[in-house]
Amino acid sequence: MAVNEELVGFVREALARKVPRPEIEQALQRGGWTREQTRAALDAFVDVDFPVPVPRPRPYLSPREAFQYLVLFASLYISAFYLASLIFEFINLGFPDPSERAADSYVDLTREQIRWAVAALIVAFPVFLYTSWLTGRAIEQDPVKRVSPVRRWLTYLTLFIAATTLICDGVTLVYNLLSGELTVRFVLKVVAVALIAGTAFLYYLADLRRDELESHA
Repeated sequence: MAVNEELVGFVREALARKVPRPEIEQALQRGGWTREQTRAALDAFVDVDFPVPVPRPRPYLSPREAFQYLVLFASLYISAFYLASLIFEFINLGFPDPSERAADSYVDLTREQIRWAVAALIVAFPVFLYTSWLTGRAIEQDPVKRVSPVRRWLTYLTLFIAATTLICDGVTLVYNLLSGELTVRFVLKVVAVALIAGTAFLYYLADLRRDELESHA
């Protein structure tokens, strides 16, 4: 989050006068600053024993890193979409709809969609793995990049998309349950979407929590 420069200046002056951090935090909260604002201002300085406050390095995102993060999350979305599509087609083959199976083009259309899904996964998923490795290695070499604004925004966007997908998935399940139109084929598709979206949601939620722990360490 953006840190108020006036607040940072106050914290710098208080730390220079050797005021303990808990007292600074309590004073700021009594003054109306939120806990998040106070923590962000205090986190702008390293908690070390030194005569003057030591500023913490601020994250810098180069155009190259922004490109890597955009490719990372774009390949994630493509991989998730086509994985779901591939699973759907296998479910359709395993539990065919009699009305669709009667059409002459049903098998050809299913095979074409499977080929598209497999082709997309063959290209997109390795790109996702490679860019994940690149960004992970960069963060290990420079932990400040863990709080990159672009990385945070795209992570929260992914959480939003995953959460929205889970909510819509649940609404669809309940609607069909109330309508008495549940079939094995439908339930399997709902479960597939829930697993894909739920895995992404839990993974990136844990990643954000890990970032918060690292930033306060």
